[in-house]
Amino acid sequence: MENQVNKKEKQDKIVGMFDDIASTYDLANRVLSLGIDKQWRRKGCDKAYDILGAKEIEQITDVACGTGDLLLFWEEYAKKHGVEVKNYVGIDPSVGMLEVARKKVDFAEFLEGKAQLLPVKDEGTEIISISYGIRNVVDRAEALQEFYRALKPNGLVVILEFTKQEKSGVVSKIVDFGMKKVLPTIGGLISKNYEAYKYLPDSIEEFLTTEMLAKELEEAGFEMKYTKSFSMGISTLLVAQKPL
Repeated sequence: MENQVNKKEKQDKIVGMFDDIASTYDLANRVLSLGIDKQWRRKGCDKAYDILGAKEIEQITDVACGTGDLLLFWEEYAKKHGVEVKNYVGIDPSVGMLEVARKKVDFAEFLEGKAQLLPVKDEGTEIISISYGIRNVVDRAEALQEFYRALKPNGLVVILEFTKQEKSGVVSKIVDFGMKKVLPTIGGLISKNYEAYKYLPDSIEEFLTTEMLAKELEEAGFEMKYTKSFSMGISTLLVAQKPL
């Protein structure tokens, strides 16, 4: 019971932190990534449509959707691939983030909810995506089971994340310096919340490697379809499929 209480407190603290930085989140992301995060998101959507191979999709569900950035790319690449998507749904526990998302994305429905308890019916969506949010989910195994429940057979889970890297060589030292020193300073100046942007590199340090995350997906019943690292291993794309 105590463990569950601690987990809830930790999850609530993370949600509160994102509420606090919601209004400046997009600006901070663009500045800190030099805009390259858009390329990572585009590549994730492009690859997922390729793997799924469907021309009609009932629903795409973006979990921990934040300000709705990834949904813009899902729509952009649906047009590029000639895919008709009937429903776009964004889900996030942060009310502050959803307020920003609703102003920015006019074609999607936004719902308050956690990754561990999605407001999606059984086998109700073809794609579940989560970009830079899975490491903020305290009960990750529970969330992956929930993704499996909500996905249609053959459906995809698409994860973009900052996975933990093995530290070796000059490049990893440069990346480490940028994450631990530059990111909190600039993010803190933009958002006026240094603690939130100090949390981000700390959460990466405490997170899984790509291999460990892939193993968790397989343990949840998924089949790994694609893994790709971007920008010196800073960001990783994982695509897994629910079997027929």
